[in-house]
Amino acid sequence: MATHSVDTVCVQGGWRPGDGDPRQVPIYQNTTWKYDTSEHMGKLFDLEESGYFYTRLANPTNDAVAAKIAELEGGTAAMLTSSGQAANFFAVFNIAGAGDHVVASSAIYGGTYNLLAHTMKRMGLECTFVDPHCSDEELEAAFRPNTKCVFGETIANPALAVLDIERFAAAAHAHGVPLIVDNTFPTPVLCRPLEWGADIVTHSTTKYMDGHAASVGGAIVDGGKFDWTAYPEKFPGLCLPDESYHGVVYTERFGLEGAFITKATAQLMRDLGSIQSPQNAFLINLGLESLHLRMARHAENGRKVAEYLAAHPRVAWVRHPSLEGDAEFELAAKYLPQGSCGVVSFGVAGGRAAAETLMKNLKLGQIATHVADARTCVLHPANATHRQMNDAELAAAGIGADLIRLSCGIEAADDLIADLEQALAQV
Repeated sequence: MATHSVDTVCVQGGWRPGDGDPRQVPIYQNTTWKYDTSEHMGKLFDLEESGYFYTRLANPTNDAVAAKIAELEGGTAAMLTSSGQAANFFAVFNIAGAGDHVVASSAIYGGTYNLLAHTMKRMGLECTFVDPHCSDEELEAAFRPNTKCVFGETIANPALAVLDIERFAAAAHAHGVPLIVDNTFPTPVLCRPLEWGADIVTHSTTKYMDGHAASVGGAIVDGGKFDWTAYPEKFPGLCLPDESYHGVVYTERFGLEGAFITKATAQLMRDLGSIQSPQNAFLINLGLESLHLRMARHAENGRKVAEYLAAHPRVAWVRHPSLEGDAEFELAAKYLPQGSCGVVSFGVAGGRAAAETLMKNLKLGQIATHVADARTCVLHPANATHRQMNDAELAAAGIGADLIRLSCGIEAADDLIADLEQALAQV
């Protein structure tokens, strides 16, 4: 099939029905498949043939949706996971473990920060966090001989810092390691990190990709260009025999285009089992079919609401990458020329108490842990998603006690602004 625009891939990518096949991706809600011989099944278990034998390892519904996301990002292979957290964990743990080191942007989602700073530290992995706008010298100083990857978010949640993907990719490649970018907020509709030098892309499909707060999920996409074989001592899991699969060498058997995702599936999904249910994959695909339409509205609403808040006397500060004068505006113009996202971060004069007063008086903006939904939702991160971080960690992540994260849905922008107007009047 010829290369199509992102809009067309959203609608028709991934699933290629044959004559008499269902037009919509079917839900394979089964655990196992029947085979006529043990020899045939044995070849599947040895990765000598492709096919399905257990949904924990692979499922046709999941594979169709993963293929669509890979096509959207411009990658060569992809896999679905049970959540965005699982996707980030698998992406890092697939190449880094005990005794290894990771460099990460400090401006990332609180759950991912905890994963790298605390949970994976208990597994023997260390992480050095750097300000996404640190100097080249500071970025260079963060690397160690045992560094295995660099991690960042295209648009940080909720600090809304924009990652200079080309700069971080160049630094990573100079040290022979890949750049992993969480592209949840812009989605491939508004930014494709692989085109800017990233090597692996992750998503919380729970957010804009689903778009309706209906299903939790994650995805990992491999760009297929990072040459693992150039650094076999850094990536033995990909370049040396895997004795748990009778000595298969992933880079030899599956090439650069398929080694990373095959290993993550054959090893990590096999052993950790963070699978996405076929039903959830089906729901995410429904969301993907309208993603290109929704993202344009989310980005437009985010910009309009940010402009309104920036002019309001009771608002102390506003962050939105598409807001002219914003610290991220120049990077957003480079990486996100069609708009950034629907999320706006701002602070109300009066601090934490004023933030809580505003939030409880919103009518359309519902208080919810969720973000990137078709319906507008609002959250106080320091009291919720980033609650486990201390003041220093919050400051490093760009999150103050007064920060309100407003996720603009696809309602009419005028209605969202009117809702904010009446709530601000009560602060």
